[in-house]
Amino acid sequence: MTYIGAHVSSQGGVEKSILRAHQLGATAFSLFLNNPLRWNHSSLTNKIVNNFHKNCKIYGYSSLQILPHSSFLINLGHPDKNMNKKSCYAFIHEINCCYQLGLIMINIHPGSYLYQITEQKCLEIISDSINFVLNQTRKVVIVLENTAGQGSNVGYCFEHLAFIINKIEDKSRIGVCLDICHLFAAGYQLNDTDIFLDTFKKFNTLIGLKYLYGIHMNDSKGKCNSRLDRHHNLGYGKIEKHVFSKIVQITEFQNIPIILETKNITMWKNEILWLQQQSLLCQKSILKK
Repeated sequence: MTYIGAHVSSQGGVEKSILRAHQLGATAFSLFLNNPLRWNHSSLTNKIVNNFHKNCKIYGYSSLQILPHSSFLINLGHPDKNMNKKSCYAFIHEINCCYQLGLIMINIHPGSYLYQITEQKCLEIISDSINFVLNQTRKVVIVLENTAGQGSNVGYCFEHLAFIINKIEDKSRIGVCLDICHLFAAGYQLNDTDIFLDTFKKFNTLIGLKYLYGIHMNDSKGKCNSRLDRHHNLGYGKIEKHVFSKIVQITEFQNIPIILETKNITMWKNEILWLQQQSLLCQKSILKK
């Protein structure tokens, strides 16, 4: 089954996000567990946890359909030891919240070197940070999101993600979320049919489709290889609309959340419906010879 939805607001409590997803006709959704732009995070009360479980049951969402997003402040590759530690413990708090809510995964941007160290050193720090966080938490899978390569962000190529994953001690708790806007902005020319297929085959070769836990379905305001992290609504950016249709028809992308983070949220309901309709067309495998 194809799970399609959007990153909905959790204003008023995380349990409210479930109703918002349902109202969009979504079969998947993402949310922030805390304010993504603040370090101070509150703990979940028993009431909030119980209401979250109750609403998931009422509206038919399982943990496979929910991919929460971590705070934007967390930088697991921070070159400063104190800030790196602060990031790790903030991330541990978010993972513990996931565990309380019965969620099985959480999405995070790998990290940034802040022009203070090399990309390679940053990737090593990220790997060490993830191993530390995993050792302090239980069950929840850390899902790394590829970046557009804007600024000093690492994780803009499959090689970066593969390096991190290869150094993770418990590989059952690491995965990847592919952001389509970021892929395109980082230089993967998805508009070309042959390159489109080769891109996902390369992902399978370097990383493995077994590590794919989610997709962020975003068009790009910037051109291919612009390194510009600017999302746009489907068909309004530089990625041709047929690309998004192809993605939801790929058999290997079934049973993972496909999440809109597009600019105009008033278009989400129609975008979700369109993607759902496209997913019902001919299903194809990207690995078929």
